[in-house]
Amino acid sequence: MKQLVYTLLLLVLWTLSGTAQQKRSLDFTSDGDFKVVQFTDTHINLEEGKNLQVFDVISSVLAAEKPQLAVLTGDIASQHAPREIYRKLAAIFEAEDVPWVVVFGNHDARDAKARKELANFVEQFPGCLNHDVGTLTGSTNFVLTVKGQTQKTAALLYCMDSNAYSTLKPKVDGYGWFDFSQVNWYLQKSRDYTAANAGQPLPALAFFHIPLPEYTQAWNNQLAPPIGVKNEDECSPDINTGMFAAMLHGGDVMGTFTGHDHINDYIGVFHGIALAYGRVTKVMRNEEDPKAGGRVIVLQENQRQFKTWIREWSGNKVLECSFPGSFQEKEQAAR
Repeated sequence: MKQLVYTLLLLVLWTLSGTAQQKRSLDFTSDGDFKVVQFTDTHINLEEGKNLQVFDVISSVLAAEKPQLAVLTGDIASQHAPREIYRKLAAIFEAEDVPWVVVFGNHDARDAKARKELANFVEQFPGCLNHDVGTLTGSTNFVLTVKGQTQKTAALLYCMDSNAYSTLKPKVDGYGWFDFSQVNWYLQKSRDYTAANAGQPLPALAFFHIPLPEYTQAWNNQLAPPIGVKNEDECSPDINTGMFAAMLHGGDVMGTFTGHDHINDYIGVFHGIALAYGRVTKVMRNEEDPKAGGRVIVLQENQRQFKTWIREWSGNKVLECSFPGSFQEKEQAAR
């Protein structure tokens, strides 16, 4: 009898544990929208009391926008022991009932072991949808699916670790780049989802920290000029391993969303793909710098298009545009 009670107790605990670990699914609303808010470059340091306004910025933007997902695109913590920072962020997302993910930047953890440990840590939060592939370079590589009204996959969100710094020093300096394992992983996932969708690429977005080298070409696109500001040169890697070319080949990614360059917030177009920055979420020092906030992206079900704008901490809604509509209008006017 005691053994039976013990077995039943274990079964109940196992069931409760499994329920607690069950992650939320992402779905288009009944209106056919799916809203993402991107936060980036918070650089929180609890030990030194730096950038603590970020918590209020995130809370305010979430309350104003009420998204279906929040994405943190790197350089979230600027201290060696960042776990308490993520606990505080997780509490904010839980209070607003918003699931969230994070992709790492160059400041989040510099060596592979520390990045892996931090990636494992954030996955334990019930509201965090991270699930690192585990077999690629980097520690925050995964893809999220967004279900449509028929509960079939209707959109994809690629989340990738753009890594930290050059692995070829002293020959090559600068920031990190996508490893070939990541490029090949993206191509395979894109092929798989396209094949499952009767050969039609699904609408997709990609989130990572360091801007691709092609961002410079998007800024210089005279036929469809970008929307937003460029106040510093793009700090892209010196090595181009072809992620943008892979996305062109895959045909699913409509836009990429990065951070890294704190005083850039533009969205431009290059070869039919939108290349966008988020809005820096920490409060900058100079009056002329972009105001702290987040970028909002709204997908429409069964459409290869999205709307986007910046929501500032003050509540201002700025730089509103649509892709591809706003850029097609610019191109038609230029011709």
